[in-house]
Amino acid sequence: MQRRTMLGALAMTSLGASASAAAQSASGTAPAAPASPSTATASPASATHATGATPSPPNALCYIIWPADGTVITGGKLWVRMGLRNMGVCPKGFNRPNTGHHHLVLDSDLPPLDQEIPSDRNHLHYGAGETDAHLELPPGKHTLQLLLGDYNHRPHDPPVYSKKITIVVR
Repeated sequence: MQRRTMLGALAMTSLGASASAAAQSASGTAPAAPASPSTATASPASATHATGATPSPPNALCYIIWPADGTVITGGKLWVRMGLRNMGVCPKGFNRPNTGHHHLVLDSDLPPLDQEIPSDRNHLHYGAGETDAHLELPPGKHTLQLLLGDYNHRPHDPPVYSKKITIVVR
């Protein structure tokens, strides 16, 4: 039963990614080509990270596919597309090796990497295994950064997070 639930959630994630890509194309907000993950930074090991945290492979890479750093969004509605290399996406609560789920850090710095990731308006959880998210942001400058969490919403060891990007909403 547990496996069927996880596979269903992963299938829904795939469908959600296709639907969001179609919605972006229809609205004209999608980039002509997917952003290259080469601009993302690998996560360094943190000396303050708690012992006993869920391990991640040393070559794991988390990145924001879209929007790109410096993108100007008109109207404030956008889809954020999340990328992950050398690990898999799995819903919260499923303790599988080399998997986790995305958390979007909005207009904030990364939380402490030795504690559970907060859930508030600056730390958005995608515990169903989503790889894209619809946001509505007010006008102004905003920062976005991804942090991968384990089955208990805790960062891995070493932590896996993306480069922080800045977008402008008009």
